[in-house]
Amino acid sequence: MFPNADLERIRTGEVDLAFRRWKRPMHVAGGRQRTRMGVIEFVSVSRVSPDALTEEDARRAGTTLDALLAFLSRKDGDAYRIELRHAGDDERVALRAKRPGKKETAALVAKLADMDRRSRRGAWTREHLELIEARPAELAETVAASIGREKKPFKADIRRLKELGLTESLAVGYRLSPRGRAVLRALRS
Repeated sequence: MFPNADLERIRTGEVDLAFRRWKRPMHVAGGRQRTRMGVIEFVSVSRVSPDALTEEDARRAGTTLDALLAFLSRKDGDAYRIELRHAGDDERVALRAKRPGKKETAALVAKLADMDRRSRRGAWTREHLELIEARPAELAETVAASIGREKKPFKADIRRLKELGLTESLAVGYRLSPRGRAVLRALRS
């Protein structure tokens, strides 16, 4: 939703508004979005008439009024004013760097076993961790194809592992986090 330059300005507080056109609201007040620069919280989301927008609104969105109106004119739907703020770092960054102790490792191994049990296709978590270990920074599509999977469902599985702090996204592909390496060692023992 936000380019890197805007993310940095949101992080510093220079930008605290965004405007979008949606057929239905895509965010709600109190919602959060993880980004490369941390977590953004949506403080308020309200419908707005583009005619009511001011230079001050545009400045707070990091642009000019003319550029903002041109941006909003490119899509159909209602215009929305989104008040936002940087809500801190993505907790997964610290989580994936943290090496789990014995109890936490056992809990993560149990969580992965549960994910495998609930899967329609059977056990997959160890296989995916081993693939990422063996093929870091490789295109997800290529890694997925190596096990006969489509890219989208494969990436969804990797996101589930990422939520546990086991993997991290790179510019291309993924790699195991220190936490992920520790859990994979436990799975192999």
